[in-house]
Amino acid sequence: MSEDSSSALLTDHYELTMLQAALHSGAASRRSVFEMFARRLPEGRRYGVVAGTGRFLDLLERFRFGKEELDFLSDNGVVDERTLDWMADYRFSGNVWGYGEGEAYFPGSPILVVEASFAEAVVLETLALSVYNHDSAIASAATRMAVAAGDRPLIEMGSRRTHERSAVAAARAAYVAGFATSSNLEAGRLHGVPTGGTAAHSFTLLHDSERHAFKAQLESLGTGTTLLVDTFDVERAVRTAVELAGTGLGAVRIDSGDLAAEASRVRSQLDSLGATGTRIVVTGDLDEHSIQALAVAPVDGYGVGTSLVTGSGAPTVSLVYKLVARARGLERDAPLEPVAKRSVGKPSRGGRKWAVRRLDDHGTAVAEEVYLHPPAPRTGTRPLLRPLVADGEVVGHETVHDARERHRATVAELPEEALRMSRGEAALPTVFY
Repeated sequence: MSEDSSSALLTDHYELTMLQAALHSGAASRRSVFEMFARRLPEGRRYGVVAGTGRFLDLLERFRFGKEELDFLSDNGVVDERTLDWMADYRFSGNVWGYGEGEAYFPGSPILVVEASFAEAVVLETLALSVYNHDSAIASAATRMAVAAGDRPLIEMGSRRTHERSAVAAARAAYVAGFATSSNLEAGRLHGVPTGGTAAHSFTLLHDSERHAFKAQLESLGTGTTLLVDTFDVERAVRTAVELAGTGLGAVRIDSGDLAAEASRVRSQLDSLGATGTRIVVTGDLDEHSIQALAVAPVDGYGVGTSLVTGSGAPTVSLVYKLVARARGLERDAPLEPVAKRSVGKPSRGGRKWAVRRLDDHGTAVAEEVYLHPPAPRTGTRPLLRPLVADGEVVGHETVHDARERHRATVAELPEEALRMSRGEAALPTVFY
């Protein structure tokens, strides 16, 4: 999918058949409010992270039914001619509010609020959910890894473990949640994520000897490069690396074995050879728990792949997009009234909502407060919803670096128990007023 292609068919069939039926009943123009939220966090998680906002806004701007899309829908009998005519003129003209990208969220948090006609809002459901469920799952895993890593940098390197487009989104979400760099160049081009990488085992095996491989890499990339030292014998490789690069060698990477024990041996060897400033980077099926277990090891950085791009066991955060209010009539100024489903195990709370985070006197978050009316500003609370789209115009664009800084500030205000790796309940209660 190219950067400027339509996003309108990134949706489910039933979104458009609902649209057709609503046009038939006359209810399509009824003013409606949809909200996206999670009924619960993935099991054992203490907070989630909102991610995907920037990608969603970009896709919303390209949500247009052009000739190609309309021809497909017509040729396959998905909707009738009246609906096709409506879609040909589709432009979202409503309003959207959302939690800032990088913000923490909790069960019931109204992460996204969409107010428009039913027709305009309902067709965005699948697009919003697919973006936010994926990106928030990655960011929610990445933040735990970043907390476990502390001041040690994390490298996202999961591109080969997921779909090629998901890899780009995952790299972006991981950067928002605290990763320092990514191996994915498209994430660098599209989103400004810093990228890095040096060599794999195949580069060593290509050459006649490990010495020849190291020499070629150093001559090409400089002594600040990272040499992979576990293709054959680690001790011999480290000795060769320092012999060729000198004590200014940038880093060595260990990808296998008992990483804590191996890192300790390599650190001792590097120090004995005078390479006290050479860093040690470890990779190999890491997750937040193994990163935490390496906290006392002499490791300077981590590369994480599979666990990150699969959400570390939670590849979705199960966000839902529900109608919570609709106008009493079809008139433009008809008042809104709450609506909610009562399904067993899947209830929703009716009414358009506003959310704030309440902080104690030390600036530590203590609760998520959700209201059915705009709450009066008061000391010790921070509004969470910000305008993203106003009368159809996107007003919430920001850089991925802005979102990253928001996440850093958000994590800093969470209570200490939110940052524990052990399984637990949501760190903040969500209180509905």
